[in-house]
Amino acid sequence: MLRTLEAAGYIGLQKSTLEAWRVRGGGPVFLKLGKAVRYQKEDLDEFLTARRCTSTSQLPARECMGK
Repeated sequence: MLRTLEAAGYIGLQKSTLEAWRVRGGGPVFLKLGKAVRYQKEDLDEFLTARRCTSTSQLPARECMGK
């Protein structure tokens, strides 16, 4: 399991982006263990796969693959 900073690095985003998504929604699935937040690599990979696009003219990235 990855901490927020590690997860952000793994998917190429800023730590603050993951933190904001946890509040607003729309980010990858995470685990809350007491005060600790953790991400599983499998969930991050799934999150990235769901946002794959074939052109820049497609819908926003979160909608490219039917999300």
